[in-house]
Amino acid sequence: MDKEIALSAADAPRDALQARAAFRLEQAQSARARSLARGVGLLATIGAVAPFVGLFGTVWGIMRSFAGIAASGNTSLASVAPGIAEALLATAVGLVAAIPAVVIYNLFSRWLQGHKGLQQQVAGQLLLLLSRELDARAGRN
Repeated sequence: MDKEIALSAADAPRDALQARAAFRLEQAQSARARSLARGVGLLATIGAVAPFVGLFGTVWGIMRSFAGIAASGNTSLASVAPGIAEALLATAVGLVAAIPAVVIYNLFSRWLQGHKGLQQQVAGQLLLLLSRELDARAGRN
């Protein structure tokens, strides 16, 4: 605010000064929000994609197990179980990656929304202070 007042002419219209100060505040808020949100998109992507990668691994592993059964001709549980267990491990790994990513993404998203709200409150208070400062200056002239 002080910087905008210093850069403006002494007889600058009040509305123009307030508009420029509000613009500077919006720019600062946007830059801060972008800075804080870095990496959040990656969490969302991991949370969305990891279960499907795990499912793909499971399907692939089960297909390999069935191909092994067909090749050996042995359909006993002892010959099928290791391949199925290996295939299901892919699903487990996908879920182990996805669940924390989604939880952390949701926590960060809520925190970011709260922070943005706080920034807006601070910006409103700064504009209110600027308005009072301009009133005081007008009263002195």
